[in-house]
Amino acid sequence: MKKLLTIASVFLCLFTSTISYAEGVISNREKILIVLTSHTELGNTGEKTGFWLPELTHPYYEFTKAGYSVDIASIDGGTAPVDSKAFEEEDEYHQVFLNDAKLMAKVIQSIPLAEVSPNDYQVIMFAGGSGPMWDFPDNKDISRISSAIYENKGIVSAVCHGNAALINIRLADGKLLIADKHISAFTNEEEASLGMTEIVPFLLQDKLIERGAIHVYGKAWEENVVVENRLITGQNPASAKKVAQSIIALLEK
Repeated sequence: MKKLLTIASVFLCLFTSTISYAEGVISNREKILIVLTSHTELGNTGEKTGFWLPELTHPYYEFTKAGYSVDIASIDGGTAPVDSKAFEEEDEYHQVFLNDAKLMAKVIQSIPLAEVSPNDYQVIMFAGGSGPMWDFPDNKDISRISSAIYENKGIVSAVCHGNAALINIRLADGKLLIADKHISAFTNEEEASLGMTEIVPFLLQDKLIERGAIHVYGKAWEENVVVENRLITGQNPASAKKVAQSIIALLEK
């Protein structure tokens, strides 16, 4: 793990001031926006949090392998915080990410969400990690961008705790995006297994149900993806790749 973090530090120094955070002008029909948290504090524990790396890398590489252009945004812009605990688990893309100067630069110089125009993207996807539980739910730019993309016949998607972004998105008619729609998101059981029930500001499963969503959950920590027309959601990190594959399948219909 020390080796991985050392390599990451080298890339941080190398690319912070040298590479722009957005790609060139490409048709929105070919562009996907992945949104990361900017939140770093794990409640009042004194520990750090951020986004969960596989929930970025697994979708990102599925999209790029399929020929799509992907931009990375975060709530505040600039360096999006990676939850270092992700490096404690084996993952096929950890080293790939650390060797990928282009993606590393996009994370270091992520686009401030306030600067994003929804007309530039056909898909918006919210990655998880514990951080989103604090800075996703009430963010006005999340609602502004997501509702516009959805009502422009685009796709709104989220994985794991990234589903916290969906809680307060309202469409032009005033209705909540998730009302009466099937959603797959991080469960109370999974939260409890991490010892996080009393740390997170709310339980995501409960909040989604409270807001009118139909929460569809599978076994803890196993892949579970729900496609509700142009709303595509995944339960946990194991679902991230399948979420991306489901997005691609819908785009290519």
